Amino acid sequence: MRILFLTSRFPFPLEKGDKLRAFYQIKELSRYHEIILAAVSDQKMESSSIEALKPFCRKILVHEMSILQVCKHLLRTFFSGRPFQVGYFYSKEFQHKINEVIEKDKPDAIFCQLTRMAEYVKHIKQIPKTLDYQDAFSVGLERLAKRSSLIKRIFVNMEFKRLKRYEHDIFDYFEHHTIISEQDKKLIPHPKHDNIEVLPNGVDFDYYQPQQRDKKYDLIFSGNMNYPPNIESALFIAKKVMPLLWNESRTCGTSLVIAGASPDYQIEKLKDKRIHVTGWVDDMREYIAESRIHLAPMFISIGMQNKILQAMAMKVPCIVSSLSNNAIHASADCVLIADTPEQYATKISLLLTNPDKAATMADNASRFVKANFNWELIVSKLEKILL
Repeated sequence: MRILFLTSRFPFPLEKGDKLRAFYQIKELSRYHEIILAAVSDQKMESSSIEALKPFCRKILVHEMSILQVCKHLLRTFFSGRPFQVGYFYSKEFQHKINEVIEKDKPDAIFCQLTRMAEYVKHIKQIPKTLDYQDAFSVGLERLAKRSSLIKRIFVNMEFKRLKRYEHDIFDYFEHHTIISEQDKKLIPHPKHDNIEVLPNGVDFDYYQPQQRDKKYDLIFSGNMNYPPNIESALFIAKKVMPLLWNESRTCGTSLVIAGASPDYQIEKLKDKRIHVTGWVDDMREYIAESRIHLAPMFISIGMQNKILQAMAMKVPCIVSSLSNNAIHASADCVLIADTPEQYATKISLLLTNPDKAATMADNASRFVKANFNWELIVSKLEKILL
């Protein structure tokens, strides 16, 4: 089978969740099928990124957008009523190239990652199409609006209303639909959302293996550090949880590493002798392995937190928010749940002062992830949907 696979970001390097999801789906599907990758990029492409996908793709199309093009797209979108994120990634020039590929290469199936790429193929009728919502993005915007300043709230609410309407309307253009978790499935604003197939993310267990390293940090929070939900979580840990730990004699020396690309200025300001901010790291596994506890206090984001799965696979105990665990459904013997600063401080102290309990929980978590988040099994389900 020949599959046209559309993404709004080039799926390498793997510093963002949608890239990781696309990369492993492409890698697994390429075992038995031909992949034509059509990706938009708002950054200058590195040749090494393209080389990383070549072994898995019959053909690769990349449309690089300049700042001027993006501005034109957004201006046009303002008057169209479509979500700004849809307009941001839509190019008439790239539309022509995709049309040519469909005409010349005649794919047997089309897979579209995220609603923001749906405009490119919604008009295609002769080829079965699958839309991967991935997350209920409109709900994430609604939550973000409630936590935003007045001016920002106006624009976020505008995008929320547009995107909610678009998530509903675009549904009927596609024959098949996938999403990352059961909770996201229920949040898609369409009466037939029960027909959406849940396809979680997986873990590369050959890559994310336990490592024996000296522990340099007590706590780690990782992710793309200019992403608003991650910024909020890092500030929550540093400003609300850490002071509670530092005020207790048993945990007064607790250290934190905030590891991830492009730290926002608010994150940079957190640096001190007990809080380390890394910026881009070549290998996140080193920081995970050198930390005693992985934290994931996510309060805005929906979807599935890959960072939790990776830490669990590496046998680093995790303390996560209820919202984060809703997508994973890990039991109490695999992760600890906390939602308030006091709950986080209490459970961090519990694990730091009970290494045996932490080790047992980490072992349980590793077995749980291997049983439930295997890429090969997950993509085999996607393959059945496409077929």
